[in-house]
Formats: sequence, structure tokens, C-alpha cells
Amino acid sequence: MLIFLFLAVLLLGYSNGSNDTYKGTATLWGSGSLAYRPTLILALACTFAGSVCSFFFAAELVKNFSGKGLVPDDITRSADFVLAVALAAGATILLATRFGFPISTTHSITGALVGAGLVAVGAAVNFGKLGKLFFLPLLLIPVIAVVASTVIYYVFTRVRSAIGIAQLSGVYTNGGFTPDTPAQQHHNVIQSPAMQYSGRLLGMDFQWLLDKLHFISAGVLSFAKGLNDTPKLVSLLLLCNFLNIQQSTLILAFVIALGGIINGKRIARTLSYKITPMNHGQGFTANLVSSILMITATAMGLPAAITHISVGSIYGVSLVNKTASNKEISKIAMSWVLTLPIAGVLSALLYFIIHLINY
Repeated sequence: MLIFLFLAVLLLGYSNGSNDTYKGTATLWGSGSLAYRPTLILALACTFAGSVCSFFFAAELVKNFSGKGLVPDDITRSADFVLAVALAAGATILLATRFGFPISTTHSITGALVGAGLVAVGAAVNFGKLGKLFFLPLLLIPVIAVVASTVIYYVFTRVRSAIGIAQLSGVYTNGGFTPDTPAQQHHNVIQSPAMQYSGRLLGMDFQWLLDKLHFISAGVLSFAKGLNDTPKLVSLLLLCNFLNIQQSTLILAFVIALGGIINGKRIARTLSYKITPMNHGQGFTANLVSSILMITATAMGLPAAITHISVGSIYGVSLVNKTASNKEISKIAMSWVLTLPIAGVLSALLYFIIHLINY
């Protein structure tokens, strides 16, 4: 059973990498700043660094996502319970990845914890803790991301105009897009207004400075993603008693990276192209807001979802420019609504079956 549990948590880590790895650097590909492969390399390197550092900074998240306090301790320490949670959350994320929907690992694990918990202990599930530590942050943070990015981007555009930085419009074809077939290329190559800037700030060319800030912000967001996500998986892997916390963190960092390499391109296309066209300034603003929210949530031990934060920030910027694809946002929002019940039902069924077989 412990071997199955170990493999199930690795599957969850792989699925997390498939759906989440690219979210920190999506604006770089979407703005035409980098081609897909170097963007992915940057995402992998920074996420891996964040995963390793999570051992030192994210102890509270490890405790929260063990299920401690949500259901009785003897249940959270049982292999049956954790196996059901890991399998259900992993399957939910892989299903969403298959259809290109960026969903939250945090949401998936939360739904799975509740589903298995209800079967295991019924009304003994601590719904008070569930609302305070899980549902409330997951509902509020994407709203905060939309509002913050909308306000900050609006202020940035006004300040830029006030200091004499001119915006030069044109058209670009994103040369970084590499479709699989000519038919996909014809359908997917993005042509949108390119916005370059003319002027100087602090003695430096503004466009050059903005480019560098955009790259840095993408790296910081990917780092923050690894910092916040890895402890959620470590908490499950520790119950196998195969590895200590350092070894568990390291192996999950590798598995998350593998998921991003093999299975991350569908999510990359959704985030980079389908929500809104963007340039360096818009991408930098979205990443700046997302990074601040992710790092703050990690420091507070809150289960923030990079999916909700990054999508919310990109959407907020697009509201200022009136370039948002509301149809795509509606589809993504629906996938978020379905994540919890799907993970919960799968986890409940799996726990019932596993528990029945064992006893």
C-alpha cells in the first residue's frame, strides 16, 4: 500500500508540473519575448529553485495540506486516505490538462481531502477550518488579483504618459509559436497590435528596461509557484515514511519539472494566447501582481493557487485594454467551478473502494 501511495503522490507531482509549470512565464511567450522552449527552460529552472527553497520557508503549508485539523489525525495518517486524495487530485488535474484548462492543484487537493474525509468521518470534517484556510483564500485571491492588476496597470499607463514615454504601435507575428502541423499554424499564429515604447527612464532606454523587468518578474513568479506548491505535495509524500522532508522535496521538484517538460504545452497555449494579446508592459504588470500575491500567501501559510492568481492578473490587465476574451475566461471559470466536485467525488469513490478492499 505504501508503494502505491508513493507512486500516487509522484503522479500528483507530475500532473502539477503539467498544469502549473508554465503559468509563471506565460506572458513571455504570449508577448513574443521568447520562443516556447527557452520560456519553458526559464520556468523549469525557477520553479525547481522555488521547490528546493520551500523546505526552508513553507512549513505551515506542509502542515495544512496533510489534512491535520480537517479530519481526525488517525485518518490523515492512514495510507487509504492519502492514496485516495493523491489519485483523485492527480486524475482531476491530468483531465483538465488534456483539454487545455488551467486549474488549481490547490483546489484539486482540497476537493479530494473533503471527498475522502466525508466518506471516512462524515460530519466530523472540520468545515470551519475548511472555510478559513482553504475556501476563503481561494475565493478572494483571484478577485484581488483582478482588481490589483487592473488598478496597477492603469496607474502605470498614466505615469508612463506623464513622464513622456511614447507608445509606438505596429503589428507582429509571434515567431515563437511552433505548431505541430501546417493546419494548426494557419489557425493559431497570433497577429496582434505590438506596443513598443520610445523614451528613457533613469538614464536607460525604457523598452530595454521594461524587457529586463518582464524577464525578472516571470522568473520570480515561477520561483514563488515552486515555493507555494511543493509543500502541498511533500505533506502527502511524508506519510509514506520512505524519505525525509529534504529528500521528498527534492524528488518532487524533479517530478514537477518532468510534468512541465512532457505535458505542459496545452496549458501554455491557453495562458499565452487565448485570454488576451499582450506586450512587455502588460506581461510585467500581471507578473508583478501575481508574484507579490504568491509570496505573501506563502509567507502567511495560505493555500494560494497560481492558476487563479496568474489568470486573474492577466485578465485584469486585459480589462484596461478591452482586449479580454470573455468566452475563454468563462470556460476557464467553469473548469474552476467543476474542479472541487470532480476531485471530491473521485476521492470519495476511491477511498470507499480502497478501504473496502483493505478491510
